Amino acid sequence: MTVLRPKATPPTPPAPARPASGGSSSLTRTQRRLGRDWRLAAVFIGPTLVLVAGLILVPIVSSIFTSATERHGAETVFVGLDNYTALVDDALFHKGVLNSFVFTAYAEIFKVTFGLIAALMLHHMRRGRAIIAGVILLPWVIPTVVTGFTWRSLFDPIFGSVNVLLTDSGIGPFLADVGLVNSWPAEWLSDPALAMPAVILVNVWKGIPFFTVTFLAGLKAIDGNLHEAAMVDGASPWQRFVHITLPGLRPVMIVTVLLSSIWTFNNFDLIWLMTQGGPGDATAPYVMVAYSKAIQQLQLGAGAAVTLVMLPIIAVLVVILVRMMRRSDLPGASDLGRRRLTPAQRKALPWVIVAASVLVLVWASPQIVWKAALVLGVFVVLAAAVGRVVSVLATRGNRLAARLVGGAGSGVALVGLLAFVLAPLYWMTITAFKSDDQIVARTDDLWPTPWSTEQFTNLFTGRAFGTWYVNTILVSVASTVIAVVCAALAGYALARLKFRGSESFTVTILLTYVMPGALLFIPLYELMSGIGLNDSLWSLVLAYPTFTLPFATWLLVGYFKSIPADLEEAALVDGCTRFGAFRRIVLPLAKPGLLAVALFTLTNAWNEFLFAFVFITKDDYKTLPVGMQSMIFGDVVPQGQLAAASLLISIPVVLMYGFGQRFLTEGLTAGAVKG
Repeated sequence: MTVLRPKATPPTPPAPARPASGGSSSLTRTQRRLGRDWRLAAVFIGPTLVLVAGLILVPIVSSIFTSATERHGAETVFVGLDNYTALVDDALFHKGVLNSFVFTAYAEIFKVTFGLIAALMLHHMRRGRAIIAGVILLPWVIPTVVTGFTWRSLFDPIFGSVNVLLTDSGIGPFLADVGLVNSWPAEWLSDPALAMPAVILVNVWKGIPFFTVTFLAGLKAIDGNLHEAAMVDGASPWQRFVHITLPGLRPVMIVTVLLSSIWTFNNFDLIWLMTQGGPGDATAPYVMVAYSKAIQQLQLGAGAAVTLVMLPIIAVLVVILVRMMRRSDLPGASDLGRRRLTPAQRKALPWVIVAASVLVLVWASPQIVWKAALVLGVFVVLAAAVGRVVSVLATRGNRLAARLVGGAGSGVALVGLLAFVLAPLYWMTITAFKSDDQIVARTDDLWPTPWSTEQFTNLFTGRAFGTWYVNTILVSVASTVIAVVCAALAGYALARLKFRGSESFTVTILLTYVMPGALLFIPLYELMSGIGLNDSLWSLVLAYPTFTLPFATWLLVGYFKSIPADLEEAALVDGCTRFGAFRRIVLPLAKPGLLAVALFTLTNAWNEFLFAFVFITKDDYKTLPVGMQSMIFGDVVPQGQLAAASLLISIPVVLMYGFGQRFLTEGLTAGAVKG
């Protein structure tokens, strides 16, 4: 029987070779050079390596060469750096970069604030936490195309309900009186001064759940004994929040903000679906500028230059994010930053960052900054005031009053949060069951009378909606199977097997994990055109692993590391092969992580818009998000049919998340957050 020595045991002195031993003395020269498990690792990592190299690394390199070319008629000629130098005087590009920065900065500020407040409320709830968390997760779960069309309908000055409700409540005229809107009723998406705040609001609505879930996982990881010790020492709730909660959340908060910033900075689908960059170019991000040049004007080189010139900014965020995500794996790494900064520097650094950010925002968006500060300040002051009252009452020994005030404040905040989360979804649902006459006549805005299935009947009559649904199912399932199988093999190899290059491959996975689709859609479009797969479902099946596979691999690496290695070693001692131990021991124990990965990859593929929008033009091959977008003809927007389609596309995703919410939380906690 072969006995495997523990990893930490020092190598034994040289001994005569034994025929069938697994000890270090029997390693061949190749194994000592490439690692003990290099052969098995090559089999496990091979599929992922091929997909990552072929669909991410090679297209990015290809994009660099494409950016040095220009199309002249039917010919493509080499122009060197001309596409880059042309951007210096390109006003549209300058506006796009500025819009991306403004959109990202304000969205992140509000998402962090409200996500933290929501996480704190859920963390202190004793009953109903899982139900409330599931409800709050809905905006993140539903497809972006549903988000865009639902809010676009709500903001519509003729058929929407935002202006009506704000007018009836008196809030709308008040907003005009204090200068938050120029006039009332407001033209939310057609007024250049309001269009950007409107799309920021929608991004915040969709992004709060992500921050809430990650912050909640971080709060659960904070040692409760620290709070108990602080309470014994007489620390107030505010002091415990500042000195225990915030420092404990700092690593999770930094990773979450950086990851969300990369996604938000490269956002395309939400803005395109709501405003298409308008009015004028008031909301057009730099990704939309790249799309316009590459796809609409057929200048792939100019479009590639737009995306690549932003690569240094994204690279800085990615490098910081990778270091933060890997920090927990390095002994003593959490103290590296502290050793390099003095206490005074550590204390001043956050304020320097805040001051610099405020100054940049004042310069970039003077018409928005004071409005955002006023709105944010009202919520922060109210939350701080309630916390201060609770703290004072608790200090004076009046704990019953403190609990009542704290409970009332949390209840009001929770009701407001749920109303903000559910109102658009409620509007989508009731609109789907209105007749066209009810929608046009604006009768019974908040309750259909009578309820009608007219929109669902019209949706399947004379349209390819059924075909779009089948296409979406096929592409989502196929890409999910590829991602889960490849990620399980690669994740296990990176977590368990010993081979040279594992660290480099882990870093590569991390880099591709956060690589935005904005850098890939042009070279992938060129690649699919070159091999004749445009207007084919295969183009989407091949392209979707670019954003599902790296994430799935990274999450499973963390999850496999959380499974005790002793179980596999016992199986190996009993004569099981490494692959047999992986199949019989590890995979059954990793079911929560595998289900979380399958859930993420399936819903991401189900919701994806940019690649499908660029690669597919024929109705027969469109997926649901792109098909729904094609239902709009100029200014003719079928509100009822879009609402019915939104409901039908959302129900499967909501049911999947409802079934897998427990596995999702466990997978995040043991995988992404830990890894």
